[in-house]
Amino acid sequence: MTQTTDHSPPFSAPVLLQGGRRPALAACLVRGAIAAGLGLGTFAVLVIALWISSPYPDSGPNGALHVAAGLWLLAHGTELVRSETLSGQQAPIGIVPLLLVVVPAWLAHRAARDGLLPADDRPRPSARGALCAVSLGYLLVGAAATVYAAGGPLAPDLLSAVLHLPLVTLAAVGAGVWTASGRPGGPLPEWVPARLRKELARTRVAVAMRSGAAGALTLLGGGALLVAASMVWNADATQDSFLHLADVWSGRLAVLMLGLALVPNAAVWAAAYGLGPGFALGTGATATPLALTGDPALPHFPLVAAVPAEGPGTPLNWAAAVVPLAAALIVAHFTADRAAPRQGDRATAWGMGETALAALQGAVVCGVLAGFLAAAAGGPLGTGRLTAFGPVWWLTGAAALVWSTVVAVPVALGLRAWRVRGRAVGADGSPVPAAAVPGPSSPAPGAAGGLEVDDMDDAEFDPYDFLPEFPTGSRKTDTSPDGTATAADGSSDGPGDATGSGRDDRAPWAVPLSPWPKAPGLSSIALDADRAKADREERDREEADASAAERTEDPGTSSTRSPATNPTDNRADTGAAGVDAAQPSPTLPARLPAGPPDERAGRADADRDDSGPPATP
Repeated sequence: MTQTTDHSPPFSAPVLLQGGRRPALAACLVRGAIAAGLGLGTFAVLVIALWISSPYPDSGPNGALHVAAGLWLLAHGTELVRSETLSGQQAPIGIVPLLLVVVPAWLAHRAARDGLLPADDRPRPSARGALCAVSLGYLLVGAAATVYAAGGPLAPDLLSAVLHLPLVTLAAVGAGVWTASGRPGGPLPEWVPARLRKELARTRVAVAMRSGAAGALTLLGGGALLVAASMVWNADATQDSFLHLADVWSGRLAVLMLGLALVPNAAVWAAAYGLGPGFALGTGATATPLALTGDPALPHFPLVAAVPAEGPGTPLNWAAAVVPLAAALIVAHFTADRAAPRQGDRATAWGMGETALAALQGAVVCGVLAGFLAAAAGGPLGTGRLTAFGPVWWLTGAAALVWSTVVAVPVALGLRAWRVRGRAVGADGSPVPAAAVPGPSSPAPGAAGGLEVDDMDDAEFDPYDFLPEFPTGSRKTDTSPDGTATAADGSSDGPGDATGSGRDDRAPWAVPLSPWPKAPGLSSIALDADRAKADREERDREEADASAAERTEDPGTSSTRSPATNPTDNRADTGAAGVDAAQPSPTLPARLPAGPPDERAGRADADRDDSGPPATP
């Protein structure tokens, strides 16, 4: 029996049929179901491991699997209902550990991405088909998990499951389809109004989205720093709460894992605290930098032990305002970098109104994201006083908008003004391009040798009319006998230059020439070869004419005389024969002799200086 190993990519679905899009959609459906099953399996393994290690299990493996299904639904935002309470009443659990959301969202995202990028030669579904197929497969498993978890100790609220489970699934799968499609930035669908599409396509909107997202991330990071600093400041209370919640290592491990899953929630709470509105600690109790008012209902938990003490705030509590200030400065920085870049053409800088509008839009985006995070990080923990925990989303979003607007708009305008300082501005505050200033070596307009381009008709001249006569490396040069290249205007390159710089003074932009002697170029070699060949042909014609004249004068001796017997007389009789030496020779194609350039140049010079008679053709 032969065993084989399948090296197919993750979430590889079986090939039902070959050809057509229907098998591809079926494969995407299976991928979505597998992604949901992997998420359920991950939570099941984690809960079963804790149940096995617990010395006091409350129920059997069936109860542990029900809890795992409930936690998987909670990771999708579904509110759970705890039925086993001391009072006998059902207690809702609505605070979603944000770190748990990463697992199912990443699996759904990857399933959609791999569905649009199949291996081998399988058919590729459309983006819309992949979105629907993967989401349908994922939701089918989610519906089964909802029905199964309804009979456990942590039953899901049906209305919350119907609302949140499809929403999170579509968001994650849509992100995967967008990634597989190359993350396109447009165009928007046709059902979006044309005016809205036009506004969203502006560069200013893209800058606002980027700066607002950066500001929201700064708020989240600053909140995490506040949580860490508060836990260090209240280290004794945090440690006491952690040790008293569980006596065995398995229970403490469960508390530690739950605390880590709630760290993003605590960071959002701390960010809301720094913004000003703070967060609720039960009904009638609020923690803000100014004071902690009311009677807080604080459960025993390490993260809750880091909450500031009751009473009015101190300068140490007020220092939390550094977090929204830093977020607003980030929004201004991102806006100013696009409005007036440090490196680039300053003439394309935005005007003051455009910069202020972009900073304001970035502040709006930051406020919307802050409100969304605040809504996701809070929720109820029970009934009565425990129905309100966490920041109020609309207060948090409004505070982020105010902070970003008040700080980011003037700072962005100041950075823009600093970067475009020293330049003229128009009536609307937009920069005006500075007039062209002549360089230190270029002639001024109106001066001798200068050219006033503005006085000329644009239709009469082409931009190429004003290019230099001899661009760099293409000037006419003649090679002198000493090897120095002399330009057509009389200037010389190399050692013979009067200035010794090897640069053409009329073209200061040209690259300085090398001070070392240069070997003759191919054009000079071809010209010398043509001249030498023309001289040889001219001498041949003169010798032939002289021989014909001698035969006419002395027929008896002309037959025994050849041009090779007395070459000196033939050359001396050239002028007597009346041949015009200055008569131009016919144009001949350049024919280079064989050999390296230096040898060819020397051979051409030797041919030109040779005084011996050539052979009669």
